[in-house]
Amino acid sequence: MTDDPQRRDIVLVVDDTPDTLSFLTDALEAASITVLVALDGEGALALLDQITPDLVLMDAAMPGIGGFEACRRLKQQKHLAHIPVIFMTGLSETEHVVQGLEAGGVDYVMKPIIVGQLMARMRVHLANAREAHGTRLALDVTGRFLLATDAAGHFRWSTPQAAALLAGCIEGDDPTAGLPAQVSRWLADLQGGAAPMSPRTIKIRAGERQVEISYLSRTGPDEFLLRVSDAQGTDEVALLRQDLALTAREAEVLSWIARGKPNRDISDILGISPRTVNKHLEQIYTKLGVENRASATALAVRALGRRD
Repeated sequence: MTDDPQRRDIVLVVDDTPDTLSFLTDALEAASITVLVALDGEGALALLDQITPDLVLMDAAMPGIGGFEACRRLKQQKHLAHIPVIFMTGLSETEHVVQGLEAGGVDYVMKPIIVGQLMARMRVHLANAREAHGTRLALDVTGRFLLATDAAGHFRWSTPQAAALLAGCIEGDDPTAGLPAQVSRWLADLQGGAAPMSPRTIKIRAGERQVEISYLSRTGPDEFLLRVSDAQGTDEVALLRQDLALTAREAEVLSWIARGKPNRDISDILGISPRTVNKHLEQIYTKLGVENRASATALAVRALGRRD
């Protein structure tokens, strides 16, 4: 169902009925879809902790953790919330349909399942989820500090994080007034075909801090996608990466650890799961030769202190 011939969609089927699992597995694999299987809600959540599918087909009525509750728990996890969940059930009462939608489901198919109808619905929800998640992924990869402007530097849209960083440098504190003139001149150079000669990043003052603005891409005839970062924070990550022989992501995690952020906050800031944060921490401890968070923080603070 994906437009990329090199990539197969991954669908998790959650059902406690062997006949249904067998029937759906055969139908989906015939459509070149990779199928994952779970027998109940608990098994589905455990599997989702290891791999992220493109779509979930969820039986509504199962022993233990039922489909509705499993969907609610899935949607509470930021890194999984984008996954569309289609409920499968023989329950046709309106209250059950409403319950499924309130739990976070995007659609409802009745048993016995008609394969053609199911595939058509899956195509729609996969396409919608892929488009929406593509935007969210771009925000996550770049730390969510994004904004879009026209060539004159006037705002089209901005994430809250970017707006907070830019507070104090916007003329009159009015986003519609645009960024400082140096930004519009920089954008004009890029728009005029001078991109190879123009710097892809510039620095401006935002109150008491220095902010770095980086050109990412042109997203429309008169729209530029830009990343905003705290120049000091960028320098910190670069220094930790070089001084402590860490990867870029490990240095980012350690920089936030040094600022006293808990794993859950780091997960939200970097757009990765808490489990991934823990894995990075394990690698950091190994590379630094320490055993705990406090020791890693001490080394990070010492390294950053040498910068001054």
